[in-house]
This record gives sequence, structure tokens and C-alpha cells, in this order.
Amino acid sequence: MRINPLIQLMKQMQGKINSSVYASMQGQSSAQHIAFLRQLQKEVKVEESLEVPLNELNVVVFDLETTGFFPDQGNEILSIGAVKVKGGKVRYEECFYSLAQCNAELTPEIKQLTGLKEEDFEGAPELSKVLIDFYEFVKGDVLVAHHASHEKSFLQHFNWKLFRTHFRHRIVDTSFILKIAEPDSNMIRLEDCCEHCGISVNDRHHALGDAKMTAELWSIYVTRIQQQGIKTLRDVYERLSR
Repeated sequence: MRINPLIQLMKQMQGKINSSVYASMQGQSSAQHIAFLRQLQKEVKVEESLEVPLNELNVVVFDLETTGFFPDQGNEILSIGAVKVKGGKVRYEECFYSLAQCNAELTPEIKQLTGLKEEDFEGAPELSKVLIDFYEFVKGDVLVAHHASHEKSFLQHFNWKLFRTHFRHRIVDTSFILKIAEPDSNMIRLEDCCEHCGISVNDRHHALGDAKMTAELWSIYVTRIQQQGIKTLRDVYERLSR
């Protein structure tokens, strides 16, 4: 029997649901699955991550390639790339990457920037499936992105549009960590930050390439801020609020 992908997602989310509940979900409508998922996401606790020591915190560093900057104006997600960082070490063997079905014609600027073409999306899965697969990969880990407001706005928009669920995961912006480690730095672009840290710039503007570079950046700067006495994410936010 083929299990609905939403049910597979539920099984991964921190063991909050017992097996009898999964069984009861079989045969229900997609609308009921979405309603159940909405309730499940309300119960996910993100506050616990604030107290985990940074050298023990498991994160998923990710990147989105999109057709523009404004999901509410019709811009779409083209691809998602992600890599796990555990105990401060980048796990290159634990990666996620997928294109997402895109029906819009790509602008010349997007083609040049990402290297993607319309024919690359032939047979690509629908975004709803890509997002479910991505959340299965993430499970309950904290998300990390470089200048994360872009990623957050797209995930918030499409979570609601496709599933009628609010986006519940915590996203930490690498710029927060950079600001603490090097308060006088004015670096913004990912490639500038990487070059500053001696990280090779490869596959720029490819979702997985950018995710891997951001993961290396995260690993380096988390080590640096720990040396400054920053031990948890709560410490990060408290320092930034001063």
C-alpha cells in the first residue's frame, strides 16, 4: 500500500504521533490530511532549540533559487538545496536537492544567474511534493540560510498557498552570526563572506552549491562566537538585542 506523503512527513516529526493515529489517517481526504498537518505544526516546539549548546545543535542549511523576490506577486521557487550540519561539522553526504515544477517562462536574467533553462524542468515534481520531501529531510532541525528573509518569505507563502499551514520552523540567518563575530564587517554577498573566510566559491546561484558554502560559513562562525562566550541560540538573540 502506498502511504500518503503527508503521513510520511508526520512520522518524521519528533515522534509526536503514535502509530494508531497514522492508521486512522489512511483513506481520509487530502483536506483532512492538511487539517491534521496544520494541527501537528502548531504543536511543534521551536523554543527548545534556544537552549541547545551550539556545538551540539543540528541544523539544516538551505537555499532557494526563485524566479524573483516576491512570492505574493507570482514569483516561484525553482529549486531547493540543503545540507545538514551536526555538531558543527558539515555532513556533505547528507544533502537534499530538487528542482520544482515551474510553468513560468524564465527571464534571461534568471537563466544567466542560475544556469537553468525551461527544458531543465521537464518532469520536475510539483512544488507541493518537493516541500514535503524537504520537510521530511529537515525533520525537527533548525533551519539556517544566508540573508534568510528571502527563503522565509517564500516558505511562508507557499506553505499557506499549498497546505493552508503556517510555517513553524525556526530559521537562523547567518548574518546574525557574522554580526556578532565581526561587528565592524559590512560584507553582504555570500561570495564575499566565503572569500573572506577562505571558502572556495563553487556553483554560485545553484541551490545546493549555495547551501554548502553557507554551511561552511556557519560552521566557521559558530566556532568563533563560541570562543566569545556565545553558547546557545538564546545567547545569540540576547547579544543581538543589546
